[in-house]
Amino acid sequence: MRQFITIARNAFMELIRQPVFLLLMTVSVMFTLFLATPYYFAFGDEPKLVKNSTLAVMLLAGLFGAVVSASASLAREIRAGTALAVLSKPVGRAQFIAAKFAGVAAALALLTYVNLLGCLLASRMAFDAYGSTDLFALGVFALALVLAYALGGFSNFFLRRPFVSDAVLGVILMATLAFVVISFFDQHGKSQEFAHGVDWNVVPAALLVLFALWILAGLAVACSTRLDIIPTLAICSALFLLGLMSDYLFGRAADKGHWWGTTLYSLVPNWQLFWVADALETGKSTFHWGYVGKAAIYMVCYVGAALAAAVMLFEDRELS
Repeated sequence: MRQFITIARNAFMELIRQPVFLLLMTVSVMFTLFLATPYYFAFGDEPKLVKNSTLAVMLLAGLFGAVVSASASLAREIRAGTALAVLSKPVGRAQFIAAKFAGVAAALALLTYVNLLGCLLASRMAFDAYGSTDLFALGVFALALVLAYALGGFSNFFLRRPFVSDAVLGVILMATLAFVVISFFDQHGKSQEFAHGVDWNVVPAALLVLFALWILAGLAVACSTRLDIIPTLAICSALFLLGLMSDYLFGRAADKGHWWGTTLYSLVPNWQLFWVADALETGKSTFHWGYVGKAAIYMVCYVGAALAAAVMLFEDRELS
């Protein structure tokens, strides 16, 4: 167990030290807030449009983050020979794969958390044709990100610590602090009830997105045992697109009893099960945490199957 925790922690720290991870986290959360600033003139559907768009940004940022993280954590170590050095210790290949996935999953959870804060703020900032842009929230959050980068620069210059990982932790801390501060004030800077206007139904929707990202991470880890980042990204993107169309391509054939439809419908992850953004504005989502629990069980089973496939692919991989 100690070896598992050590490998997972090292994988996690290595991932948050990647400049692309810091860039992805910062750009995605700022773009999420930007989506709540323009005038859409969507005939009263502006809040729904903003929430759908912010959750889509969370999903796409996580897709790219899952592939990059899995490739950086596994494929690069195999190519550099680091994996061989680790496996020369009393560490099994299955334990190595599971620990690497745990590190990737933790990094994706942090990325999703920061984007969730942006989604919650965007749900409060969304306005119709008679409203105006919440410049107060936008300014406070932008200042928080600047301070996070300044903290990373301070620790790097004076304490000789890695800039990127400290900046990532600074973004998480300052984004949380900014969300708390903004929630106590309205768009004019006047005090209000905490988190007034925030749609908390975004939280379970974001959890479902995180489950989908963990499944993608499991698939990316399986691909990374044999392939580099570009082929892994291509395969994961293809599986993502197939999963979006799973009901149309395979679901109807499965309902008709075709064996190939049933097989493919079971093998290809159905991402529609994790996408409930449309239900946020129907008035019927008191949200059904039972559904989130069932989705968690589906995620655990699928991730287990993906990691089992990863172990099989990695078992006879030549590492020298």
